[in-house]
Amino acid sequence: MSDAIKHECGIALVRLKKPLQFYKDKYGSAFYGINKMYLLMEKQHNRGQDGAGFASVKFNVEPGTRYISRVRSNKSQPIQDVFAQINDRLNTVLEQNPDKKEDVAWQVENMPYIGNLFLGHVRYGTFGKNSIESVHPFLRQSNWKHKNLIVAGNFNMTNSKQLLNELVELGQHPKEFTDTVTVMEKIGHFLENEVGKLYQKAKKEGFNKKDASQFIEKNLSIKKVLQRSSKNWDGGYAMAGIVGHGDAFVLRDPNGIRPTYFYEDDEVVVVASERPVIQTVFNVNIEDVKELESGHALIIKKNGKTSIELINEPQEKLSCSFERIYFSRGSDASIYQERKNLGKIVFPKILKSINNDISNTVFSYIPNTAETSFYGMTEAAEDSLNEQKTAHILAGGKNLSAKKVTEILSERPRFEKIAIKDAKLRTFIADDSSRDDLVEHVYDITYGVVRPTDNLVIIDDSIVRGTTLKKSIIRILDRLSPKKIVVVSSAPQIRYPDCYGIDMARIDAFIAFKATIALLKNTNQYHIVGEVYEKCKAQQSKTDTEIINYVKGIYNPFTAEEISAKIAEMLKTDDINAEVEVIYQSIEGLHKACPENLGDWYFTGNYPTPGGLRVVNEAFINFYEGNDKRAY
Repeated sequence: MSDAIKHECGIALVRLKKPLQFYKDKYGSAFYGINKMYLLMEKQHNRGQDGAGFASVKFNVEPGTRYISRVRSNKSQPIQDVFAQINDRLNTVLEQNPDKKEDVAWQVENMPYIGNLFLGHVRYGTFGKNSIESVHPFLRQSNWKHKNLIVAGNFNMTNSKQLLNELVELGQHPKEFTDTVTVMEKIGHFLENEVGKLYQKAKKEGFNKKDASQFIEKNLSIKKVLQRSSKNWDGGYAMAGIVGHGDAFVLRDPNGIRPTYFYEDDEVVVVASERPVIQTVFNVNIEDVKELESGHALIIKKNGKTSIELINEPQEKLSCSFERIYFSRGSDASIYQERKNLGKIVFPKILKSINNDISNTVFSYIPNTAETSFYGMTEAAEDSLNEQKTAHILAGGKNLSAKKVTEILSERPRFEKIAIKDAKLRTFIADDSSRDDLVEHVYDITYGVVRPTDNLVIIDDSIVRGTTLKKSIIRILDRLSPKKIVVVSSAPQIRYPDCYGIDMARIDAFIAFKATIALLKNTNQYHIVGEVYEKCKAQQSKTDTEIINYVKGIYNPFTAEEISAKIAEMLKTDDINAEVEVIYQSIEGLHKACPENLGDWYFTGNYPTPGGLRVVNEAFINFYEGNDKRAY
């Protein structure tokens, strides 16, 4: 994605099912869980680089012993910083007590971070500031083990204000207005409520105050806590949590928007946001890693028993297609194939754009994350050229000489590495013209492979804002003097804001929206914008079930191809000599390539929850009124 956008987060959870001495004996270290957490988080660093956090819980330690440890960082390399802090603490203790390096029992009692249960998080900041207080996991503390709560999630809630008001109605006074705090406090409230009921029940059954603790541990229903607390959540979420005494859970939203995978054997239970991460870190087969079903929770009791529980009734599964296009690591078997298919499926449009002239076309990609869809495009180009070769030979028949046949068969599509990202330049110069000059030099280009008679086809993951294309990429590609530059997006046009994890809150930032507004002006149809605004304003006071996405109305007068043509016109500045064309994937092509991940609201406006409809409504109102605020 040439336009960088901040997006999702990643979670990692490890529950060790054996005593720590087991891991020391088998794997050589009581730090086995910590080491695995580092790998799980590092291999999900693509999901978040604004912050990282780690928390651990020890089981069955003596009162007065710290049993919860947490460390967070918002440094430039937060994962490395988190584990550097952990290593420094552990090494310091061992250096001071060299005779205890093999004593696992002593280490558990005296060293932080060693434990039985671990929760990690990597973060991209969306809602809220990027201060250390915004970095997960969040901790809700109490002197009661069962009331301590650690929460981390990959999520955004569309109805944070409503959730905040519900907390106020419950008698609470939340310290912050963020969706993370409101979610944690909601779970915490019902956790305390359930613990209180169990304590009263234990007393009635004759348990003293001390022994009631074990009764609560055994009988605490995490399922009931999650059902009550998540009842009114509207958003996409994979929510993970640990209760202080040792229960743990991971809850997925009813539409399965945010991804969640888990693995269990007799040694460990593991949860992560991405499947290949678990496969790699624990060296397990793809079929052994399961996807958590929509609306369900994986619950791990302190005794090690796991269960999959229905928390909220599953709705139509609309898993985020951006996961497949861009966010998730391409090493996942399914994602790799889907990205290749995106490149294959869009190729007929490319072929039409270059008038079937594969011989005089150079194919490449930008940025590196588009490489897999490029491979799919290359396969389609090879297939197409082979068809042309066959037709040529058949048409020539016996009149073709052996030399000519050899010449035809030896022709190959021209695939090149055209653009290489040199460095992420910092915009430390205030002057706009100087900054633009810096941006233009972010990429180096390969000279000598493009002829003036060539088309130059560049495939990208998606085209969001078009800023980098206009200020940098098209300019540097034009230096190669092609006759035509074709920029291909493996994703459809992004027309609507996202509110379930990706930080795309402002509709007027999208190049497809800007192009459509320009077309409305050019065709004397701008009155539609005012009409849509009035409809949006009129439904601000309506209930969730009555909200309609009227913003679709601004796109209705035009075809996707007309909008793409306008985008190309807007991206081509006067100093660009080559013809410029922009091609987008179709919605049908997206669904064909990614049949199991049909969440496409940022492309189609078909939001899976009422909160999404409210967000697009507010985003359009903000645009029309000139407000710079977020829509959620």
